[in-house]
Amino acid sequence: MKTLLKIIGIIILLIIVYALVAVLAFSKDYHYEKSVVINAPKEKVWQYVGSLKGYNAWDPFSKADKNIVITYSGEGDKVGDSYHWKGDKNVGEGEQTITEIVPGEKMMTKLHFIQPFEGDAKAAFVVTPEGSGTKVTWMIDNELNAMMKIMKPMMNSNMDKMFGQGLEDLKKLSEK
Repeated sequence: MKTLLKIIGIIILLIIVYALVAVLAFSKDYHYEKSVVINAPKEKVWQYVGSLKGYNAWDPFSKADKNIVITYSGEGDKVGDSYHWKGDKNVGEGEQTITEIVPGEKMMTKLHFIQPFEGDAKAAFVVTPEGSGTKVTWMIDNELNAMMKIMKPMMNSNMDKMFGQGLEDLKKLSEK
């Protein structure tokens, strides 16, 4: 019994040490990006990347809730256009607004998360020619609070999974 308590104590101590190191050592600035090369012309890919409505055709986050409610403001392809989503606990609630657009090349957005946690982030989609195909790079930047710093390894794993799924769905859609 004493050995079990010692092991539990050591595990708890290691968790506390990790949390302190994470809070003190990890940067508050978070950047994640992932790319895919799609065997389709840039113009075809852009129709799914250069507008919020096109994005929602392959967005893995909104697909996590089949009953999600999405409301658009504007056509979804101009600076200032946005959409609001409200979903279950897996999706939460928030808004995404276009902040910059370079037709056929780049769309930048601001994400405002309302539920389950309040927060803001910036996202970008960059489209470039790559051989006979098109390379799409999806990026997100935000600022981490102390709890998010502790969860950073899990965030990286989740972002890799979700961005990978989304870009694969974009590839399938664009290559049809």
